Amino acid sequence: MTARIFSAAVLGIDAHLVHVEADITPTQLGNFIIVGLPDAAVQESRERIRSAIKNTALQFPTKRVAVNLAPADIRKQGPAYDLPIALSILTASGQQLSLPAPLSECLIVGELALNGDVRPLQGIVSIVMSAKELGFKHVFVPVDNASEALLVKDILIYPVKHLGDFFDFSENKYWQPIQHNQDSEKLTKTKTEIDMENIQGQECAKRVLEIAAAGGHNILFFGPPGSGKSLLAKAIPGILPPLNPDEQLEVTKIHSVAGMLSNDKPFIRHRPFVSPHHSASPSALVGGGSIPRPGNISLAHRGVLFLDELPEFPRQVLEYLRQPLEDGIITISRASGSWKFPAQCMLVAAMNPCPCGFVSDPEKNCTCSTFDIERYKKKISGPIIDRIDLFVHVPRLSFDELKSKTKSESSKAIQKRVSITRAIQTKRNKYGFYNAILPQKFLKDVCIIDADSEKFLKGAVDRLGISARGYYRLLRVARTIADLEKSKNIKTAHLAEALQYRSEIVWK
Repeated sequence: MTARIFSAAVLGIDAHLVHVEADITPTQLGNFIIVGLPDAAVQESRERIRSAIKNTALQFPTKRVAVNLAPADIRKQGPAYDLPIALSILTASGQQLSLPAPLSECLIVGELALNGDVRPLQGIVSIVMSAKELGFKHVFVPVDNASEALLVKDILIYPVKHLGDFFDFSENKYWQPIQHNQDSEKLTKTKTEIDMENIQGQECAKRVLEIAAAGGHNILFFGPPGSGKSLLAKAIPGILPPLNPDEQLEVTKIHSVAGMLSNDKPFIRHRPFVSPHHSASPSALVGGGSIPRPGNISLAHRGVLFLDELPEFPRQVLEYLRQPLEDGIITISRASGSWKFPAQCMLVAAMNPCPCGFVSDPEKNCTCSTFDIERYKKKISGPIIDRIDLFVHVPRLSFDELKSKTKSESSKAIQKRVSITRAIQTKRNKYGFYNAILPQKFLKDVCIIDADSEKFLKGAVDRLGISARGYYRLLRVARTIADLEKSKNIKTAHLAEALQYRSEIVWK
C-alpha cells in the first residue's frame, strides 16, 4: 500500500512543497529506508519514528517500508519531516487518521520525540506562508509554534502536541483551529528604553539622527570615549516609524528561520536593533554555515545594524558588508545552490577617532602618533567609508551641558516628523522606496535642483573629489533634508547641509 502526506522544506527564508510518500511491501525481512536526498538528521528520524509509534500504542509495520521525499533534487534537512513520515507510514499500513479535512488539503510538519511528543521547528512562518500560496486550507504545526503561525492570516492552523492526536476518535472537537489572539500582540510591544529627551546636549548629532532615520541612511559617529555615541545609536529605534503589517511579516519570517522566536515572542512588531560584538565571524555577520542561515545583517532587516567600535572588527569581516549595504540583499553560494537573504537595514557605526580615543578631546592629551592614528583609520576601507552617508563628530560634553535642565525634544515628537517624511517619500513613486534605497534611475525625477544649486554642487564635487557613488548618496541625503522641510525641490541650503556630513569634510 502507498500513502502521501504534504510537508515543506525551508530553503533560505522560503519554503518549498515536499511530498512525503510511503510504500509498504510484504517481505520476509522488514526494513525501513528513506530516499529523496535526505541529510543525516532525516536519516536519523527512522529511530525517532519507530520509537514514537511504539510508545503511542500504534503498530509499526513489520514489512519493508520505503519513504520517498519528493522532489528528489532538493536536499531535505532537519527533523521537520518526522511527523509527516510517521503519518504516511501509518496511513499506508491501513491505520486511519482522524483529520478535519482530506489529506490533499492538509500540510503537516513537526519533529517527533521518542515518546511521540511533537517538538517545535524553525521557519514556521515561511512554511505557513508557502502553504497559503499553494492553496492549502489546513496546516498542522507543533503546539509551541502555533502563536507564530497565526501571524499568517486567512488559513486554518491546528496545534499538534502528540502523534496520538491524529488517532483520537473520541472527540473530533480537538481539531478546532486556534483563533488569533489580540492579547498576544502585547507580548511584543517594547517600550523604548532610551528617549532622545533624556540625552543631554549633542544637538548636532540628534539632527543627523533625524535625517538618517527619515531617509534610512547609513551613519557613523566618532568621538572620544564616553561622549554618548552608543547612547545615541540605541535611541534610534524610538524615532523610526513603526513596521507596517507587511514589514512585520517579512521581519518575523527571517527571525523564524533563524529560530529566534518563542511563545513569549511569537511576532516581531518593532524594528529590530542588532548589535553584534566585534569578534563576530563573517558567517555570523552576513549569514552562512553548512546549512545557510540569516546573519546579523539580515536579522536587522527593516531596522538597525549597530557596529560599535567599528575599527575593532576585522577588516575582512567588514568587507563582507560591501555588497549587502549597496544592494539590500545578501547572496550565499554553496556547491548545492544559492540562497538570498534580505538585508535592507540602516548601518549605524561608532568609533573613537584614534586608538586612545582622545585626539579630538580638548581636555585630554592624545598619546597616539600620527602613524598610529592613520593606521587605525585605515582599518576601515575606502569602499566601506563610501557607503556611509552621514558622518558626525560627537564631542565630550562640558559640565554645564551635563547639568543643564533644558529638556531636549522627545523621541515621539521626532518620530512623528520622520514618519511624515517617509510617507512623502513612499508616495512619490509607485514602488514605495525611501530615499536611501531610491534607485539611481529615479534620481533625476526626484532630485530636482536649480541652476545656482547645480553650480554649488559641481564646485563641491570637483573640489573634494567625490566619487560617483558619493555624489548620488549626497543627492539622496539632500533630498531627505528637503523632505523634512516639505520642499518640492532641493535647494542650495539642503545641499550644503548634506555636504557638511560627508566624509571628505568631517573625516580628517
